[in-house]
Amino acid sequence: MFMPRAYDRAITIFSPEGRLYQVEYAMELVKRGAPIVGVSSPEGAVLAANETPESRLEDPKYFRKIFQLDDHVGVAIAGLSSDARVLINQARITCQQHRLLYDEPVDIETLTRRIGDIIQVYTQHAGVRPFGVSMIFAGVDKTGSKVLMTDPSGSYRGYKATAVGRKSDEANKYLEEHYRDGLSLDEAIKLAVETIKVASEGEVTSKVVKVAVIPLETKVFRRLSEEEVEKYLG
Repeated sequence: MFMPRAYDRAITIFSPEGRLYQVEYAMELVKRGAPIVGVSSPEGAVLAANETPESRLEDPKYFRKIFQLDDHVGVAIAGLSSDARVLINQARITCQQHRLLYDEPVDIETLTRRIGDIIQVYTQHAGVRPFGVSMIFAGVDKTGSKVLMTDPSGSYRGYKATAVGRKSDEANKYLEEHYRDGLSLDEAIKLAVETIKVASEGEVTSKVVKVAVIPLETKVFRRLSEEEVEKYLG
């Protein structure tokens, strides 16, 4: 009689190879998510995502992959939107608590680390499962523009540019080939949109490619209109 391996079912048991399979399964889920991209430049940070609804009957305004957390920071998600919603709410609370306590906006790394801490707890307790979502945080703080990414393990890393979701390997290869230090904000937007096109399947239009920017000059999160995105799709 076949007995399932405990480390393949329980989140608290390492495999003989030192792996946590449930965390790896969650990462595989993220790879099936809609493509998202974050790009940092000296002039600000950019988030881009493919927000193609799963059904033509779905109202597009309820299918979002980019969210504002505070005036100076936003996040893009790949994976389970329901899991992301819980973390987004906690991130917004963290932003407001920091403003109330210190009378200043939270640093992007501090915010990302806090969410990573929450995610990590769900990788070491029985009776729970990992969060099935990766998140790209992008914003501007007192040290400049920042792009950081968390994954279902709870770890976080900073990037000059990164892509997550479907065809992320191809997208990250494109970023490696085309990113350069000193990009203007306009060039960073162009690179983010082109990377979404590389990672997307089917027709890509300004109705499904969504972009948000946080310029260093204003430090205010802003979504680009369809007309503005159209200029970068040409």
